[in-house]
Amino acid sequence: MKKTLLILALTFASVAVFAQTKKKPVSKTKPVAGLAATITAGQKVYTTYCVSCHQADGGGVQNMNPPLIKTPYVLGDKVRMAKIVINGFSENVEINGDTYTNTMPALAMLKDEEIAAVLTYVRNSFGNKAPAVTVADVKKARAAKK
Repeated sequence: MKKTLLILALTFASVAVFAQTKKKPVSKTKPVAGLAATITAGQKVYTTYCVSCHQADGGGVQNMNPPLIKTPYVLGDKVRMAKIVINGFSENVEINGDTYTNTMPALAMLKDEEIAAVLTYVRNSFGNKAPAVTVADVKKARAAKK
């Protein structure tokens, strides 16, 4: 009886050890981050690079840096918006009757994923609701001439 119990105990112990050491299959594709994760990542980029000019509330600075709240630039063409981040923007822009004159520096050093995330954050913050910007949109913007 003791021998049988010992064999059973060793069998269960072996199964437990095997179950713990069994490797999971490696996925060949990267998991796609959900919208919430993308927005969280974009908020970090925004805080680092954008907040000083466009402000924490996205309201900008009057006559200097444009607001990011429900403007055609933010809610419009995703590739155009990505091109602004990549190439910068030096034109005066009129939004809701106000003219904004500050030059936006180029942020081409950001990775495509960072640009897609920050633009998705902006397009889904400050009262905005717009589709996410994808890495493919950013790649199109990089490939396009200014």
